Amino acid sequence: MKRRFGSLYVMPMTAWITLFFVIPISIIVFYSFLKKGINGGILLEFSLDAYKVLNNPIIFKIMFNTLNVAFFSTLIMVALAIPAAYYMARSKYKNFFMLLVIIPFWTNFLIRIYAWMSILGNNGILNNLLLKTGLITEHIQFLYNTDAVILVTVYSYLPFAILPLYTTIEKFDFSLIDAARDLGANKLTAVLRILLPNIRGGITTAVLFTFIPAFGSYAIPQIIGGTHSYMLGNVIARELTVTRNWPLASSISVVLTLLTTVGVLVFMKLNKPVQSRSN
Repeated sequence: MKRRFGSLYVMPMTAWITLFFVIPISIIVFYSFLKKGINGGILLEFSLDAYKVLNNPIIFKIMFNTLNVAFFSTLIMVALAIPAAYYMARSKYKNFFMLLVIIPFWTNFLIRIYAWMSILGNNGILNNLLLKTGLITEHIQFLYNTDAVILVTVYSYLPFAILPLYTTIEKFDFSLIDAARDLGANKLTAVLRILLPNIRGGITTAVLFTFIPAFGSYAIPQIIGGTHSYMLGNVIARELTVTRNWPLASSISVVLTLLTTVGVLVFMKLNKPVQSRSN
């Protein structure tokens, strides 16, 4: 009887995963081994042409740029999120700060990206401010480069790093830091040797929650980065809508998925022993 009800409990989750994950991924993998149709789309003939095209210096350059943006964005976000989450957890106004972190989610994602264009544009707020103060004599090109993509990526996904770290730090026993200080450790040593190892689970979650969306980003490099900061997500969109080379778009998606999955598994494997010892 219990087994029967247990099967009923997992059926909705199984159906959800099958419908929205297994089937779409299977279709993408299937399309990646087909030929491009004459007028675009697919031709039901087995082919490895889509994967052969990936052996291209341009694709490698775009892949390197994608990894570069995702890596540095994640690094900056985690570095900013740890002190922010720490301060929130120790503050008596934690609910207010939590509200400030969540407020950006109330605004449409694209509106927030275009707001950065009005800030960083040649006639934007930042350039006009610098010109009026006399710090520059001509406009600076802040947009359409990798640095701008990283900046807006950090702004967009920083809450995804702060929230899991805040949840973890709030449960931390801060008396351990006080004990370390009493035993002669300075504040930095106490944080590095006591706090960080005990919140490693939150750091792992923050890294995963920020690296994955940054790695597959499309809108930010498309709008902020322009053609000079293309990422794999932009290539996939171009192959689907412009050249209509669905097998190539599918093969890039497969590679993107595999790289993300392998990276996540390796990262979790490296952090598992530390977590088990701390628990």
